[in-house]
Amino acid sequence: MNSIGKKKILRLYIDSLDKYEHKPLWEVVLKKAKEEGLAGATVFKGIAGMGPHSEIHTFSLLSMSENLPIIVEIIDNEEKIVNFTKILEKIVDEGLVTLTDTEVIQYRHKENK
Repeated sequence: MNSIGKKKILRLYIDSLDKYEHKPLWEVVLKKAKEEGLAGATVFKGIAGMGPHSEIHTFSLLSMSENLPIIVEIIDNEEKIVNFTKILEKIVDEGLVTLTDTEVIQYRHKENK
């Protein structure tokens, strides 16, 4: 893949307690992105958020179980991203998926050691 130029950013908004086959959903998505050869993915854990049920999720020292917002961001060319959304349709029961245009102007990395 040519790393520079017009690309797509896929963002998946889920909760930290979301699961797929008893595993954290964000972890499953990340592994599937790697299996599909997508260029890059990052998982962000939020400190607070509000989801589709209008519940505010936030960190609390008093809570035994923290359900915090998670954003999985994946970048690659349009074809690969669109194909990946078909995988997400099968494994994401609840969440928000967005797709935006972006332009990569610089991408540098060292060769494998």
